[in-house]
Amino acid sequence: MAIRKIVEHPAPVLQQMCKEVVKFDKKLAKLLDDMYDTMVAADGVGLAAPQIGEAIRVAIVDMGEGQDVIEMVNPVVTAIGGSEVEIEGCLSFPGLYGEVERPFFVRVEAQERDGSLYEIEAEDYEARAILHEIDHLNGVLFDSKIIRVVDPAEFEEMDEEEEESDDD
Repeated sequence: MAIRKIVEHPAPVLQQMCKEVVKFDKKLAKLLDDMYDTMVAADGVGLAAPQIGEAIRVAIVDMGEGQDVIEMVNPVVTAIGGSEVEIEGCLSFPGLYGEVERPFFVRVEAQERDGSLYEIEAEDYEARAILHEIDHLNGVLFDSKIIRVVDPAEFEEMDEEEEESDDD
């Protein structure tokens, strides 16, 4: 397992359609392990293979909180529902944050690292993270979906407001 360099915008690999994975082998398992280590080291919630220079349909999401890491190989969105606007960031766009509208609910079919099929349903922030990573596999970057750029100083204001309301 190794921490890989995160590819930053405007690298061309970030904007290309990724190829389907056809070999489920030790090389794929190592890639998934490296992606996890890289994501954790960068304090991310998700990471797609093109973000470490690999143009293949592989992405991971880790919501923490004792949940299993979601490994998605060849993911396909089969259903979406609802809509919400929330703030997103991206490891390939250091320092850029923005409000992005995404579905509140998502259902995805994907493959495990061994090739077996599975289906996952997610809501709210988890759905947002999954859809953000799948966008990467299609060469779609979150900066193209930003409704309003958010200054990082606004996070401090939001935290202070939350703390004040928690004290009530």
